[in-house]
Amino acid sequence: MLTLTLTASLLSVATGLVAQAPEGLPNPGFEERSEGGPAGWHTRNWQQSGVFTHVQEGRGGGWCVRIESTGGADATWSAVVPVRPFARYRLSGWIRTEDLVPMAGGAGALLNVHEIQTVRTEALTGTQDWTRVEAVFETGRRDSILVNCLYGGWGLATGTAWYDDLELELLGASPLSLSATIHADEVGAPVSELVYGQFIEHLGRCIYGGIWAEMVEDRKFFYPPGEAESPWRVLGGDGALTMATDAPFVGEHDPVLQVSGEPVGLIQEGLGVVEGKRYEGRIVLAASGGVEAVSVTLAWAPGREGRQTVRLTDLSSEMSVYPLRFDATGASREARLEITAQGEGAVRIGALSLMPSDNVRGMRADTLALLKELDSPIYRWPGGNFVSGYDWRDGIGDRDRRPPRKNPAWSGIEHNDFGLDEFMAFCRELGTEPYIVVNSGLGGVEAAVDELLYANAPADTPMGRERAQNGHREPYGVVWWGIGNEMYGNWQLGHMPLSDYVRKHNEFAEAMRAADPSIKLIGVGAVGEWTATMLAECSDHMDAISEHFYRQEGSGLLGHVSQLPESVASIAAAHRQYRAQAEGPDMPVALDEWNYWYGPHVFGELGTRYFLKDGLGVAAALNEFVRQSDIYVMANYAQTVNVIGAIKTTTTDAAMETTGLALQLYRQRMGSLPVAVEVGESPLDVAAAWNADRSALTIAVVNASEEAQVLDLRIEGARVSGRGRAWVIAGDDPMLYNDPGQPPRVAIEERAVERAHRGLTLDPISVSIFELPVR
Repeated sequence: MLTLTLTASLLSVATGLVAQAPEGLPNPGFEERSEGGPAGWHTRNWQQSGVFTHVQEGRGGGWCVRIESTGGADATWSAVVPVRPFARYRLSGWIRTEDLVPMAGGAGALLNVHEIQTVRTEALTGTQDWTRVEAVFETGRRDSILVNCLYGGWGLATGTAWYDDLELELLGASPLSLSATIHADEVGAPVSELVYGQFIEHLGRCIYGGIWAEMVEDRKFFYPPGEAESPWRVLGGDGALTMATDAPFVGEHDPVLQVSGEPVGLIQEGLGVVEGKRYEGRIVLAASGGVEAVSVTLAWAPGREGRQTVRLTDLSSEMSVYPLRFDATGASREARLEITAQGEGAVRIGALSLMPSDNVRGMRADTLALLKELDSPIYRWPGGNFVSGYDWRDGIGDRDRRPPRKNPAWSGIEHNDFGLDEFMAFCRELGTEPYIVVNSGLGGVEAAVDELLYANAPADTPMGRERAQNGHREPYGVVWWGIGNEMYGNWQLGHMPLSDYVRKHNEFAEAMRAADPSIKLIGVGAVGEWTATMLAECSDHMDAISEHFYRQEGSGLLGHVSQLPESVASIAAAHRQYRAQAEGPDMPVALDEWNYWYGPHVFGELGTRYFLKDGLGVAAALNEFVRQSDIYVMANYAQTVNVIGAIKTTTTDAAMETTGLALQLYRQRMGSLPVAVEVGESPLDVAAAWNADRSALTIAVVNASEEAQVLDLRIEGARVSGRGRAWVIAGDDPMLYNDPGQPPRVAIEERAVERAHRGLTLDPISVSIFELPVR
């Protein structure tokens, strides 16, 4: 047995880390005013709109807060309160109501703790004088909470409520344990490598603008140029452009430039170019009348030196493809693409494409390099909500001829440039396994079977022959298939009652297995009645069941980080109950969407930025997957690029997010044979696993505090060396982030470990994986 001490500067081991936490509600009697309201408190409307006021109508005639609504509201006055982890508190306060009527499932007027939904006081309704209410609760792994003076609550209310004289009383706190015992001889079920999976969806800039290298927006002219939603601007006066709907090259219409001696053309701005880089593409057009030339120009700076032009003179009256090539001698993220015509006549444009010449089969080289570092073993595609309105046939064949569509679930255009064949090229380039979801929303069984056969059937079958005609003779051999996405939700296209959906799922499964018995099917789950019914009615029609969760920004560093592992554990606990009640074999869980989801959209639609604290949360979730290895067969971080993504891009650069660093670190360094770990009530999250050949023990520790920590670590059942290696993600601020085109602020650092029996250092705000070889 080797006893290790993870040394640090923190002296609060004996006294408890929480002794340093500030206590008490801010301005609990609402007497302090700031900017016309109660200092320390803010308002929020969860549903509809309440009216918030800070009034001198309190219990003793002083200040209090009030919420009222005539049409119904779910609203709150809220305050963030630091608390001690693993402590017991009493939240109390006084509430008065007048004609308060709950509606649409609302509770009334009450106090609650936002992060712990079960912590709520009695709810007052009707007309009641000042009444004291209270609730007692445990903080668990939370160092901060959000206290709500709640109006409505999980529904709406009308009438008026006043709140005054709140109090948060500490009833007791456990001293924090900064010790752990690893039982290296108690080995659990192997961790499936598929828990390091990823998910990409046709949403925002995940694929187009992230993975796919196309630079031109709306390259097939879904929107008529010059309209508000089009990225194209028209050069020329009235009549310079018309839209032809007779026999369009692709989609519903083609733009036609009417050339009459004056300059006419189309302009798109905002392209990104890099100095010294070559850009190649094509334009599809037809010219009639006396058109002398069509010029395509890429301009990255003012003046002749800041542009290059390809002049096309040998023009055909039939739609023809003309190559383009530019060599940028400057850099810009506001480059401009111009299409102009000279002479007399008409130029009909079918499509246009431009990519960096270093693209890899149409994909961005910089994004692919980071994806290879991420090294995910499986990718889920194409959705997500998107799949419930997606016709997979739109995405095969000649890319220029594939129809542009309005994205059925999200904003923007679906160009259909990245379809099933491109997804398979993506998977082969990365050496990863494909997981394809079929449309069980608006889609039917026949389309799903055709998609399966297109992917997997031999080339001498009808669907295999179609694949071969598109340049892919050999079957792809896709094993993992999902039937639908989140069909339990009323936001999902094709949503239907559960009783109808179980029959639909089974119809899909029977037909798809009849077409290819080798596949593995994943059904739609959602903990509760939906999952329970799917397991009861569809267990013999699926090989795994999916679950999803997203969490928003939590209060406090520890509380924020702990949300993800708590969700992973909660879903696992529910499935343990399902297994205990089921008669058949255990059903594995595929957690094929999970992540944080909060903050402004910096990188396009749902393109939220992630911080060091989010990386810690992802690492803690990965620790929980290690602990729950008998439950999860797969997990897919959602999503990979830009959209709540592990990688972020601009038009010219790409960078690994802090969440991506955590995924990369665990994929590369964490062992696969989990061992039992005993940890007391601790701010540290600890997991341990042997590597595949049991030559070394890996220990992962997440320190979600802003100070170095001390962990007394006992290893039983194995003799490990005092020398090893460590890989650390750390920083001095939980809000650190990485940005494309800028030096990384957060990175993985490798360190040597010497004389482990004398101590291993855990940095503040850190994720660490230690590798200790067997002696």
